[in-house]
Amino acid sequence: MKKTNAARILDNLKITYEIKPYKVDLNDLSAIHVASEVGMNIKMIFKTLVARGDKNGILMACIPGDDELDLKKLAVISGNKRVEMVHMKEIQSLTGYIRGGCSPLGTKKTYPVYLDSSALTLQQIAVSAGTRGEQLLLAPADLIAAVNAKTARLTK
Repeated sequence: MKKTNAARILDNLKITYEIKPYKVDLNDLSAIHVASEVGMNIKMIFKTLVARGDKNGILMACIPGDDELDLKKLAVISGNKRVEMVHMKEIQSLTGYIRGGCSPLGTKKTYPVYLDSSALTLQQIAVSAGTRGEQLLLAPADLIAAVNAKTARLTK
């Protein structure tokens, strides 16, 4: 397996992680599918969503795979009045990643990352390794350190 940018960043930071490969289903790129493929509780699989704030521009939110992002909560924590999801067509040009393989690590440009505070109750979480078919398992504190994430309750 070729290492992704996200994995190389963790290597450079000397952060311990595990790569969990899974079978990709192009008809179902959901975090729920990923959780079943890797045999993990869905609350441990954190999907990375890309949004745009009206004041501060592009930002990323990592939330449990079966939860829904609360845009108002994200706006407050990010210092915006309003936040909206970016269109799927924009994700690759903004981050370098495609839908179903978007990681908070190794984006083309550095964006603020907001991690749902539920991660702090877990020993390990999984985020995309930056490609479909691979998850990175790591301690929430290590992800926070790697991307300088802020934590807050981000779900409905």
